[in-house]
Amino acid sequence: MRLLVTGGAGFIGSHFVLHRLATHPRDRVVTLDKLTYAGNLANLGEARRSPRHRFVRGDIGHAATVRRALAGVDAVVHFAAETHVDRSLLDADVFLQTNVQGTYTLAHAARAAGVRRFVHVSTDEVYGSVPRGRSRETDVLAPTSPYAASKAASDQMVLSLWRTFGAPAIVTRCTNNFGPRQHPEKFLPLFITNALAGLPLPLYGRGDNVRNWIHVLDHCEAIGRVLERGRPGEIYNIAADREHRNIDVARAILRWTGRPSSLLTFVTDRTGHDARYAPDASKIRRQLGWRPRRPFSSELPRLIEWYRTNESWWRPVRGAAFRRYYKKQYGKR
Repeated sequence: MRLLVTGGAGFIGSHFVLHRLATHPRDRVVTLDKLTYAGNLANLGEARRSPRHRFVRGDIGHAATVRRALAGVDAVVHFAAETHVDRSLLDADVFLQTNVQGTYTLAHAARAAGVRRFVHVSTDEVYGSVPRGRSRETDVLAPTSPYAASKAASDQMVLSLWRTFGAPAIVTRCTNNFGPRQHPEKFLPLFITNALAGLPLPLYGRGDNVRNWIHVLDHCEAIGRVLERGRPGEIYNIAADREHRNIDVARAILRWTGRPSSLLTFVTDRTGHDARYAPDASKIRRQLGWRPRRPFSSELPRLIEWYRTNESWWRPVRGAAFRRYYKKQYGKR
């Protein structure tokens, strides 16, 4: 299969590119990435040296670039997006440009090019906060943040091409990912790298927010199942088995890094902070036979050790631009 992977220099996208090349020796992959602050060519590792991989720097919102990247492609896996909720609260413009307009430009071009599969990678945040029970694929969407709203809009845009034109589009909605090479603006790598550096861990509110954590490679395997066996026009939730409060995760990070509990610092909660995400992943398990294989409790220490031994990766990412963002986000809390 010849794949176009958008956002392939980002966290999840790069893991998918590497996983696909390693497990499907006949596949060829084109990675399209704008290389924003969250994109990093180093994430692609050995893929950059593979004759089966080609990197294209470009914007999914630029039609000519997208058309060139799509040449000869059988399927698209669309990861490219602005993803950080906190940044969307500070300035939502780029989220609308990339997540909505960019997704339309890409999906429209893919339909015109006759690709056989278009997998749009979305988020469980489109369901909004779920105080009880679990979110199913048929639930009404109730996004809270500008980020989640932009993803909900892009979901509907992609599905409209299926409903109206029969485009072979599929939507996946995954819970919180974790794993190596995640940008330190996100909860786990922020808290881990802060702990390793002896800095405070800025926990929103009382830390009671509940999340379902899935290892990025489990997510990649799920995307692979959807790509190969998913039904066009369908939505598939992707989630692990257990939920964790943020405060319990923060305490576990301090314990595994050997740092004092005094580093845990409660800060003013962010606006509209969803209390709980809980997607029901029974559909993908039942229809496609996928199961998560990497429990959070056993993988968290391994993740901490990765950041401990790969300081050369995360120190540059936490450079001047990151420090400016961090001060703006947490300085007055």
